[in-house]
Amino acid sequence: MNVPANSTPLSTELHLLSGIVLAGDCRPALTYLTHASEQSRAAFCRAAHLHHVTVRSFRPLAEAASASGDSELAVWAREVLSQEESRIANVLNYGEAVCRVLEEAGYPVLVIKSLDHWPDIGNDLDLYTSASKGAVRSLLERRFRAVSGPRTWGDRLAEKCGYRITGLRSTIEVHHGRLGQTGEHRALAERFLSRRVPASFLSYAFMVPAPEERVIAATLQRMYRHFYFRICDVANTAGLIERDELDFAELHAAASSAGILAGVSSYLRIVAGYLRKYARRNLHLPPSITDQALFDREVWFVRGPWLRIPVLATAPALYARQMAATFRHGDLRATFRLSLLPPLASAAKLTYLMTGNHHGIW
Repeated sequence: MNVPANSTPLSTELHLLSGIVLAGDCRPALTYLTHASEQSRAAFCRAAHLHHVTVRSFRPLAEAASASGDSELAVWAREVLSQEESRIANVLNYGEAVCRVLEEAGYPVLVIKSLDHWPDIGNDLDLYTSASKGAVRSLLERRFRAVSGPRTWGDRLAEKCGYRITGLRSTIEVHHGRLGQTGEHRALAERFLSRRVPASFLSYAFMVPAPEERVIAATLQRMYRHFYFRICDVANTAGLIERDELDFAELHAAASSAGILAGVSSYLRIVAGYLRKYARRNLHLPPSITDQALFDREVWFVRGPWLRIPVLATAPALYARQMAATFRHGDLRATFRLSLLPPLASAAKLTYLMTGNHHGIW
């Protein structure tokens, strides 16, 4: 597929964070931050937070600053790290309690995406359960005095609800029985639940997706919804592959069945290319996966704080392949849901151009 070649250099913050998190090299960041202004340090901190790598960057940075004798920088880095670790402990504490209450009520649940960034975690706590919205809402309101947030058309279509709980610093988002931008993935969602595995974070226990489903969840979020990457996406997925935790045959079968093999392949190609360029490490991906990618070169570019991919060169092709596969499998309900995506996307774009806000749609 003809897509533009990558020619946009990384911002200073992304360059330094990539060096720390992916290449294990703190020296450029140490040199930069030692002489940086308060505003520049704040920008670096914000970038680390947006890319979910605050712990993975500030922990080695604090150690390197201390070892070099830069006590002022070390104190600053430890303060940032302490605040983030406090937030993480808060989310883990409440999150475990919520999951335990749901399980005890007979509602199987797992945490998707949020804990994939460990030792960092996401801004929201994303849960998936096969239980109904009404049952979960009633339970959370009764046990935690949870307050449900407004739902956009996209949220309703995706069967997703958001909650606020007093004392919890993050929002809880619950996906009910479906996954995907329009809630088109029902069988795939059941697979997430049936293959979930236990995992511990500090002293807290959760059920999380199997490695193959973690890659699929990242693909759905990056290639079919947001069309931008974070440094954490590269670090998370590269870690799974380098630790030999990923079963590529299983991933291929699941992605093919869901009609998203091209998206998974493209996602992995982007991860491998970024890691090779900024950490000089190669990921060994089987041809059965990489041959399905929409492109054979680097296509990401920097816009604002994100590593973006060209929407017009990827979204229509991915959407067409998913629609064709869904129809071919005879899933008419999922096909209908997917057919609503173009008009909703157009409405969201028009609303954004007119008001600067698309949240009434997505």
